Amino acid sequence: MFDRLTSYLDSIHARDPAPHSRWEILLYPGVWALGLHRVAHWLYDAKLFLLARMVNHFSRFLTAIDIHPGATIGRNFFIDHGFTVIGETARIGDNVTIYQCVTLGGTNPTNGKKGKRHPTLCDNVIIGSGAQIIGPITVGERARVGANAVVTDDVPEGATMIGLKARSTLVPADQWLREFIPYGTPCDDPCEPNRDGIEKLEAELAALRAEVAALRDAQSDGVHPKRSGTGH
Repeated sequence: MFDRLTSYLDSIHARDPAPHSRWEILLYPGVWALGLHRVAHWLYDAKLFLLARMVNHFSRFLTAIDIHPGATIGRNFFIDHGFTVIGETARIGDNVTIYQCVTLGGTNPTNGKKGKRHPTLCDNVIIGSGAQIIGPITVGERARVGANAVVTDDVPEGATMIGLKARSTLVPADQWLREFIPYGTPCDDPCEPNRDGIEKLEAELAALRAEVAALRDAQSDGVHPKRSGTGH
């Protein structure tokens, strides 16, 4: 057991140059959160759900990291700093690194049944600070997710994901009339960008650039540019 703990602390030191000793790493909130999660997960598997929740709430109070007791986590998991949320059906492989303010969030099952609704992170994945990984998707082995990225689709092995994918969507009336939609994201809600809107904005941007270029050419030639419309 001591050798496993030493190996775990050394794996953190290999990813974080800040600590000066293993004793310092033992004070990390991510280390405490993972240790308490191991206890909570054992209670959860034993169907002692209330006790598991009590350990979970104590851990969240102590570390500002909320890991649901049902989440499955592999070896050498490292949360650098806190304010991270990991959902019940999340699956995390070995040697995964997560930075602060990350959410492994879920989507609402349209059939009302629990099921798999949180992400799966394969081995050696790195998640940047503020990233939101939403839904029952898989982030492939050695993949990287940049800071503040929003990921709602499967990530190929070794890929690097950056940027936002959020968009405005019209909610059907039958769903809008419902008082509450858990997580605010039904599973069957498409998460693709609005291509028509993007193409329109790109066309407007191109027209503005052409107009600015024409104005610059006119000024450089010493000619006053003509204005559209009539005036007196």
